[in-house]
Amino acid sequence: MAPPRKNAQPIAPPPRPPDRTLIIDNGAHTIKAGFASSSVASQAPDEEGSDAPPPTPSVIPNCIARDRDKRVYIGSQLSKCTDFNEILFRRPVDRGYLVNWEAEKEIWEHEFFDNKAPLHCDPSQTGLILTEAPNALSQLQTNCDQVVFEEFGFASYYRCPAPTLNAYNNIQAMFPVLRSAVEPQLPAEILLLIDSGYSHTTITPLLQGRPVQGAVRRLDVGGKLLTNYLARLVSRRQYDMRNDIYIVNEIKEACCYVSGDFKADMEQTWKGPKGDRRDTYATSGGIAKDYVLPDYHNRSKGYVRDHDPSAAGKLKNPEAAEDILTLRNERFTVPEMLFSPSDMGMRQSGVAQLAMDSLSAVPFGLWPGFLANVVLVGGNANMEGFIERLEMEIRALAPAECIVRIGKPTDPIISTWQGGAALAKDVDALRKLSVTKQEYEENGPAWVARKFDGR
Repeated sequence: MAPPRKNAQPIAPPPRPPDRTLIIDNGAHTIKAGFASSSVASQAPDEEGSDAPPPTPSVIPNCIARDRDKRVYIGSQLSKCTDFNEILFRRPVDRGYLVNWEAEKEIWEHEFFDNKAPLHCDPSQTGLILTEAPNALSQLQTNCDQVVFEEFGFASYYRCPAPTLNAYNNIQAMFPVLRSAVEPQLPAEILLLIDSGYSHTTITPLLQGRPVQGAVRRLDVGGKLLTNYLARLVSRRQYDMRNDIYIVNEIKEACCYVSGDFKADMEQTWKGPKGDRRDTYATSGGIAKDYVLPDYHNRSKGYVRDHDPSAAGKLKNPEAAEDILTLRNERFTVPEMLFSPSDMGMRQSGVAQLAMDSLSAVPFGLWPGFLANVVLVGGNANMEGFIERLEMEIRALAPAECIVRIGKPTDPIISTWQGGAALAKDVDALRKLSVTKQEYEENGPAWVARKFDGR
């Protein structure tokens, strides 16, 4: 046996995991960000019988905006804006992918690294969990890794597709029946995650928290396209709102819903033959709504109310105290694009058909598990009637012997972030998934990319 070398250096112990983890769900419309403690002391079990609410993040506009008075707002500063007429936005995320790091760094520095930042942190003492869109381009992923370690210098880092973090939530609590008092096993064993956000809608089957890459499907319809479509309809029929996309987005969130019977609702809102208006058209069977636009003098925010046919003439009165938009079939024809994008000339299937196309790429024996655990997240999930219509269409396409259950979190916008917070509490699991700055410097970005890809 060879004697030990006199000059041998002792092996350095692995770096101590950071005490805090910054979780950033970097969406195209908003950033969901907040801290989760990863220290063992903080993980003491709750007192028996306690029912602590889940953590909530800060929701930050992921944009740099400029109003018509040339004032610039970065991220959370947008809440100080008092006039959204003709406001312009610069967004770092396009079509779901982070393509403009120059703008994103400016937003992150304002929100996380400035001394007066709302979520101030020292990157060298902080771990990072960062989400990305499924099947992102490798060059974009490499740029992201370099910025995180070389520009900001985070102590550790885990980059993952946004749907995977939802597997760390208590999925069974989202379904109205068959709830279990047994502590759930995380990540969820089997899950079909439908994420309908600002840029697009993705369907991702997850097994043990890992996506089945070959079965991921994408529909290029999201909140942005729906808002632009509504702006076109309103501009053609009433006011020109093409430069007021922010206001149109608020109208969409307040008024639009997913129809459970599209043909019946169209019949209710049909005006009738020329010169012979139908009596039901006045209120359209309760579908017609009036949206009172903000004037930024007396009202800084618009609101919706039941349609008043007697107020229709005020639209043409320049001295009217209110500017009113009357919405009829716009309320449900805009969200219908999620289910029938071909109506707008898009060569894509609707979200229900795409979900079944996604399942066709996995073994048939797994279908019952996926169909019984479908979870809907993202901003569009808040639309009234979305989950009921989706369940109805998937049930019609699925095999008769399969149970179809679709659940929705209490707040589908922050569900992904809450899954990341649950992961951050499991120190050992997060350490295995993350890459430290030391490992990045020793092995390089190509090794980091292979690790995050599971190779």
